[in-house]
Amino acid sequence: MGEDKSREVYSSMLGRRYGKQMGPIFSDHFKYRSWRECWVALAEAQCELGLAGVKPAQVAQLKKYVDNINYDVADERERKTRHDVMSHVYAFGQQCPDAAGILHAGATSCCITDNAELMQMYSALGIIRGKLAKTIKLFGDFALQYKDMACLGFTHFQPAQPVSVGKRAALWGQNFVLDYHQLTVLDNERRLRGLKGATGTQASYLELTGGDEAKVVELNRRFIQKLGFNLDFAITGQTYPRKYDSMMLRVLSGIGESAHKFGTDARLLQNMKEFEEPFEKEQVGSSAMAYKRNPMKLERMCGLSRGLFARTLEAEMTASVQWLERTLDDSAPRRDYIAQAFIAADEVLNLAMAVMERSAVYPKMIERNLARELPFMITENLMMDAVSRGGNRQELHEKIRQYSQEAGRRIKEEGKDNELLRMLSEDPAFGMSFEQLQERMTAEARKLVGRAPSQVVEFYEQEVMPIIEAEKDSLGIKSDVRV
Repeated sequence: MGEDKSREVYSSMLGRRYGKQMGPIFSDHFKYRSWRECWVALAEAQCELGLAGVKPAQVAQLKKYVDNINYDVADERERKTRHDVMSHVYAFGQQCPDAAGILHAGATSCCITDNAELMQMYSALGIIRGKLAKTIKLFGDFALQYKDMACLGFTHFQPAQPVSVGKRAALWGQNFVLDYHQLTVLDNERRLRGLKGATGTQASYLELTGGDEAKVVELNRRFIQKLGFNLDFAITGQTYPRKYDSMMLRVLSGIGESAHKFGTDARLLQNMKEFEEPFEKEQVGSSAMAYKRNPMKLERMCGLSRGLFARTLEAEMTASVQWLERTLDDSAPRRDYIAQAFIAADEVLNLAMAVMERSAVYPKMIERNLARELPFMITENLMMDAVSRGGNRQELHEKIRQYSQEAGRRIKEEGKDNELLRMLSEDPAFGMSFEQLQERMTAEARKLVGRAPSQVVEFYEQEVMPIIEAEKDSLGIKSDVRV
């Protein structure tokens, strides 16, 4: 058995480690097979319209070899011609000698490559759509489960009015809902470049039809329809608008934004021991600190999300510098950032699903963290209770101010629990025992979350359920995190 040299050659880290479902869509075979589908659709449409002398037998011969690609012939030819499209035209023609003369008639390279690349992206977008819908369902289900569990809220990462665990999860889920709606706009209006010729004027096809514009329009319509589409870009240069790439990647970047927000919040909560990502039985958290339970899935999700932001910027830069009808400086970077963005977005959703499928919530820690701050938050209500029993509002306010300052000092300087309620219970001016104050605090916690539980139900019914219904065939998807 020969020595394996594969580890001595650079290959994409994303392709090696992630995107096991997405990767094949951006493989050479998917691309070149799609090229052949385009050539067959072109020839078949020309045959039906009596153009370029295409005969049914020639179309049949081409169809026979769509999947069986003679890569060795194409590769050898490309070494001589330095042109990948013409090399594959030649290789296809070698397998289909009766059809070799009509292959690519009237077409420029982008009539094949651009349409194939759009087909590639739409196939990839279908995977993203399904996983995004499942991610939304997971957040929605989690939010319903914990809609009533009060927890400490934060603004500026400083303790603030309580929310509920479910309300916070609904906030995360809502971001993904917004991504879903942006994605469906593009996905529901899928379009190809169509047959537009060398500079987008369709001049070559007009020549092919003897100047018959109606036939050119019909040829284009049949071509895209045979590839499974109903729409194309009405106006193109040599390529479809490269702005469309950045529009597509902005949807992926939006998913990254949502995932990064969730991932950052969840990492903070894991530090507070309120929420934790799944930790496998034999998982190692640190090579040095054996006790560690690092949020590695969440960290990876955030890291990959930032990569999505960068690739979207690259697509925007490319679109902005396409001179006139086109320049070729788009070709090399697009081979990288489009595939990489889809693979990264796929893994980001895999990780989000993996976390939410088996996340851990720790109610006792949530109660403890809330209880540490809640006494401060209910002091105004306690003061008003005492006033209603005949107390002096200004005197009570000053007492609460002093007790609160002292309780805060003990927490920060002595590491003690919050003793404010005990201090208040020992002051006759407030007229309540420690136990009564604790009961009051628990009751106030439920009030302080406001309509959070009802908001979660409304979010689920109004935002999540329509997506679940629309994507019900995709909801059996499971996360696939392998490393």
